[in-house]
Amino acid sequence: MASSVAEKLAGVRVGDGDGWASVAPNLRKNLGVLSSEEIELAKMLLHEGQKHLFDHWPEPGVDDGRKKSFFDQVARLNSSYPGGLVSYIQNAKRLLADSKAGKNPYDGFTPTVPSGEVLKFGDDNFIMLEEVGVREARKAAFVLVAGGLGERLGYKGIKLSLPVETTTGRCFIQHYIESILALQEASSRQAQGQCKAEIPLVIMTSDDTHSPTVDLLESNNYFGMKSTQVTLLKQEKVACLDDNDARLAFDPNDKYKIQTKPHGHGDVHALLYSSGILEIWRTAGKKWVLFFQDTNGLLFKAIPASLGVSATKGYHVNSLAVPRKAKEAIGGITKLTHTDGRSMVINVEYNQLDPLLRATGHPDGDVNCDTGFSPFPGNINQLILELEPYFEELSKTQGAISEFVNPKYKDSTKTSFKSSTRLECMMQDYPKTLSPSARVGFTVMDTWFAYSPVKNNPEDAAKVPKGNPYHSATSGEMAIYRANSLILKKAGIQMSDPITDVFNGQEVEVWPRITWSPKWAVTFSDVKRKVEAGCSVSQISTLVINGQNVFLDSLSLDGTLIVNAIDEAEVKVTGSVQNKGWVLEHIDYKDTSIPEKTRIRGFRIQKIEQLELNYTEPGNFCFKS
Repeated sequence: MASSVAEKLAGVRVGDGDGWASVAPNLRKNLGVLSSEEIELAKMLLHEGQKHLFDHWPEPGVDDGRKKSFFDQVARLNSSYPGGLVSYIQNAKRLLADSKAGKNPYDGFTPTVPSGEVLKFGDDNFIMLEEVGVREARKAAFVLVAGGLGERLGYKGIKLSLPVETTTGRCFIQHYIESILALQEASSRQAQGQCKAEIPLVIMTSDDTHSPTVDLLESNNYFGMKSTQVTLLKQEKVACLDDNDARLAFDPNDKYKIQTKPHGHGDVHALLYSSGILEIWRTAGKKWVLFFQDTNGLLFKAIPASLGVSATKGYHVNSLAVPRKAKEAIGGITKLTHTDGRSMVINVEYNQLDPLLRATGHPDGDVNCDTGFSPFPGNINQLILELEPYFEELSKTQGAISEFVNPKYKDSTKTSFKSSTRLECMMQDYPKTLSPSARVGFTVMDTWFAYSPVKNNPEDAAKVPKGNPYHSATSGEMAIYRANSLILKKAGIQMSDPITDVFNGQEVEVWPRITWSPKWAVTFSDVKRKVEAGCSVSQISTLVINGQNVFLDSLSLDGTLIVNAIDEAEVKVTGSVQNKGWVLEHIDYKDTSIPEKTRIRGFRIQKIEQLELNYTEPGNFCFKS
């Protein structure tokens, strides 16, 4: 009885004269349970070859709530993908067919070195570009891609909550927000007479990171940024695929649920477009959108000059890059020109670049040039896009990014998978859809200044061949101290040479532990202005500067010095400071009595003795030891 009622209702609602549901009899029995919107989704799924999703459905009246929740999930998957599930399934069929056939995505393309800027830290051109970048910053917006947990690092929390360095304990999100606020203030000072502009920050989260990110921001009052400046966009997952016919996979634990996995950080473009945020930024007069990832503590040192390059060169797309050795395991920024005349400037993965060069008239493949590096600079997945052409492009594509699929086949016949797969996309593949007239370039910075991501756990990092970057919490923290020491050395401070030590099986240079709050120095010119001649810092020293107007003049530091000052206090520090200081104590990453965020570094700081100066009142002060 229930079945015949269902069929009559289905006939009234959608008309079953074409027999669209006859291929799925168990679905057909249940049409009376479904709303008209759910029936439309069912028709779409059948049309795209997904009949198997309904084979197990029982009679109406059994599990009706779970059937409805199934369509709730289908509706979410359909609305979160540009073009809906029809596009997703059709794209999957095409890409899976190409994968099975072994099709090379670069067939017909010839690689050449694109045009870009190679910067030398501290020279006149660099200083000029930093000034231009600071001026442009008031017209910028930042987008942080933060969908991942720290499990690969040996850390259970979100990566944004990890300390950038343990001298101050400042976490990544605090460092990023304070860096944006420092840029905002510096840019406003340059634009005297104009209204003060706020620099917005968008954070793309995932199911895994959204709530912890909200909690981290709210419990710390957004680290000094107005809550209205920060927008969180949560990325949805995409459906998993069971076979070469792109049949959607069931969740192993629930037959009324489709298995899903992350789609990749390329989703950020579709989210920015569909949320309407790009339109808001256009109305507000923004010109630049800067994309960055979650654990590169050096990045903001490189932002002002890179933004200056975008402004002076008129780049629609500017990829930040570092020098790379030939065949180094980092993608290369490459211009690809097709035999049909198409061209694009994109990241080509290192394991694809070498064979591509060999196949197109370069018998030695990817080799170093006379600079000692490959002519193809290393991509670090940080992008600066000009907003107007970016918005125009997304108006055509809705933010859909070129995808790839990477199925793990059971055997060489490539007829079945070891486990389900899904389509993926990457943020840096945005330029693939651009016309050849788009101005796409790159900016190369020294690695020590711009790039030291934290992404490997201690065990994996210790296996990295000697001379290659560890990209661990250990190397990431040591890179901060090295960069700050080298910047001060370039500004005229006499800096002791580093020593070499081993933490968690990783041999690293240990420089003086020098950190400063972002507002102390946005640019190298700021550093030079605040550092006078005659200063020296020993290797055992720790220097922490928390304040905007702290000046070092003939300071000799051999120990630990901490200077805390409000913005309205101008402080000159001079003379000789000597104490037992802070020392690095070796620890074992397997010692579970120590917090994860500390033991993944292989050391902790033992604070023996320090001089701490605190200036909480406005005025001019001079400390002389």
